[in-house]
Amino acid sequence: MDIRRLFQISTLVFLIPLVFVSCTDNWPRFRGPGSNMLAEGKDLPSEWGNEQNLKWKRPLKGKGWSSPITWGNRIFLTEAILDMSSLPADTVPPEERAKENPQDAVYRWMVYCIDLGSGELIWERTAFEGKPGIRTHRENTYASETPVTDGKRVYAYFGMTGLYCYDFEGNLVWEKDFGAFKTQSDWGTSTSPLLYRDKLYLQMDSEEGSFLVALDKYTGEEIWRVGREEKTNWSTPVIWKNRVGTELVTAGQKARSYDPKTGRLIWELDLGGGRNISSPVASKKLLFTGNEKRADGGGFLFAVKAGSKGDITPPEGDSTSSGVLWRRPSSGLSMPSPLLYKGNIYIVDRSGFLYCYEESTGREVHPKTRVPEAAPFWASPWAHAGRIWCLDERGTTHSIRAGGQFEVLSRNSIDDKFWSSAAITDRGYVFRGVSNLYYVE
Repeated sequence: MDIRRLFQISTLVFLIPLVFVSCTDNWPRFRGPGSNMLAEGKDLPSEWGNEQNLKWKRPLKGKGWSSPITWGNRIFLTEAILDMSSLPADTVPPEERAKENPQDAVYRWMVYCIDLGSGELIWERTAFEGKPGIRTHRENTYASETPVTDGKRVYAYFGMTGLYCYDFEGNLVWEKDFGAFKTQSDWGTSTSPLLYRDKLYLQMDSEEGSFLVALDKYTGEEIWRVGREEKTNWSTPVIWKNRVGTELVTAGQKARSYDPKTGRLIWELDLGGGRNISSPVASKKLLFTGNEKRADGGGFLFAVKAGSKGDITPPEGDSTSSGVLWRRPSSGLSMPSPLLYKGNIYIVDRSGFLYCYEESTGREVHPKTRVPEAAPFWASPWAHAGRIWCLDERGTTHSIRAGGQFEVLSRNSIDDKFWSSAAITDRGYVFRGVSNLYYVE
């Protein structure tokens, strides 16, 4: 072997661990690099609070349920700030009107770049200023979609108020407006964008002509678009790299898989009614998805096999099909997305319960359990160091032993209201509350 070849091999061996470490320090999209809320950092704190391991907190000016994302030493965050002076004269006090997210007032849709180590502002940009094109629920916001980044650009999507691409210095690269469409019961939007290779994907489900679109991430030009026989949905699509191939999976009244390159439909699965908010989670062999139980049905959790084709909906009365390994009724799915960790699926709900199912069979690992002292769960849980970490809306993170024996191991609390999911680096947690952004290390 010549000396040049030996140098190339030794250099590659040296670089492999460096690449791995840098990847664990980035949380570039909703639910992290794998869309699965698995925390890989070795130095994450196990205890924190208002006065413990809280490195900094930064006041927030507006509203948003979007989750923070990170890349290196940068945090990216979005929010919508209501201009109180723009509220029309009314008998209702301005503070009360503001709680309703009024459509007839002016907002500023903001994108922030914040230093991870200090909490100091690096830059801020007003993506758009004006009145929203649609109404939204008082418990929703006009900035509920989590941005996404590839390490060079950040893509901030504000539902019916547009999509904006910035470079890391805060320069606007391109923007795109898809129009404004009515949503179910005026509940608004929350579906986050997804990046894969050179494409940016958006699931645009509404009451008026739903579609899935792929854009060139460099220019914003449309590459393909497919119509969807769906009404309003709120979940975020995922890329499923399974043992057969790579698929773009969306949820709704039906779960559907598409070819990420062309938008060609690969398989579809009727989820049996309900309301779709949570996003799928997957392994190499199986993908897990379902809907929240509502008056028209739902509540099922499905295990979809890799390599499925066509309509894989189980026949009436059955729980399996050519593409469905098992179906679990009354699964507990609601707002938070399911978590897959060490062979089990964990689900938390708005009543403070934890559910645990075996990945390979769907059987109940332990009975549905009320987490003691827990408030409603809206944020997606995460897994780290043999524990399931569940952040409730009152700011308490319940640390629960993973596996068959339910046991609360610890509780860590910060005084604020939390609906957004955490961003996790290899050293700490970024939490978005109503009042502040927090960094625990």
